[in-house]
Amino acid sequence: MHKVWLLFDPRRTLVALFTFLFILALLIHFILLSTDRFNWLDGPKTPRAAAAQSLVLPTMPA
Repeated sequence: MHKVWLLFDPRRTLVALFTFLFILALLIHFILLSTDRFNWLDGPKTPRAAAAQSLVLPTMPA
């Protein structure tokens, strides 16, 4: 395994790896923030939930 590090500079490789992982983490968090279910800042949108609760089903005549 040590011969791999003779081909690549360890500092540049680790900096590139950490930069890639940081950008990937930001991308995942922004994708989650754009969804309604996983948006922990704004919370779920209430009009959709309120409309589902106010639904009244018709009853059959006796």
